Amino acid sequence: MELTKKTHACVRIEKDGRTLVIDPGAFSEEDAAVGADAILVTHEHPDHFDEGRLRRAMEAEPAAEIWTLASVADQISAAFPGRVHTVGEGDAFTAAGFEVEVYGQLHAVIHPDIPRITNVGFLLDGTVFHPGDALTVPEGRAVDTLLLPVHAPWNKVAEIIDYLRAVAPRRAIDIHDSLLQDHARPVYDGMIDKLGGTDHGRLTPGAHTEVG
Repeated sequence: MELTKKTHACVRIEKDGRTLVIDPGAFSEEDAAVGADAILVTHEHPDHFDEGRLRRAMEAEPAAEIWTLASVADQISAAFPGRVHTVGEGDAFTAAGFEVEVYGQLHAVIHPDIPRITNVGFLLDGTVFHPGDALTVPEGRAVDTLLLPVHAPWNKVAEIIDYLRAVAPRRAIDIHDSLLQDHARPVYDGMIDKLGGTDHGRLTPGAHTEVG
């Protein structure tokens, strides 16, 4: 599998000539999902779910399909009958040739006064895990590549380090990082590299690497 990092929380993963995209939100490129055979969306926040980007991708590829939770599916399924599938924790399905398992139920706590919304994470081919906006551990699974939400209003670096230790992947690649200024990245990198207990790195938008 080849993973291409897009801006913020969005990634494109290609295998056997087919493409799967996760979380093409408002911070990602306008064409982040165009050309995808399958699109997965972890939750409804606009930096992960942008209706315009989804519509552009679905109209460009008439066979493309979306898998997501109910809060997103309810907003777009009427426009694409039969092509938007609702999933939740414990579900498993095949999308664009990828075997996908669903983990998690709720978004991380932003503040006690802000109601929590639903959020799911996706494990691809038993190896690559995208948790969305939560620190979900896919229990009982040996994750090869963890897509690590390194910077957000709902987390702090100590939580990210402990999460990395709990999942214990072979490697971690930063996502959810577009709000992190360049001069802060070496600080985060140094702490995560020193304390995370695994191979950790980041990709600039458009860069790619082999995974799985």
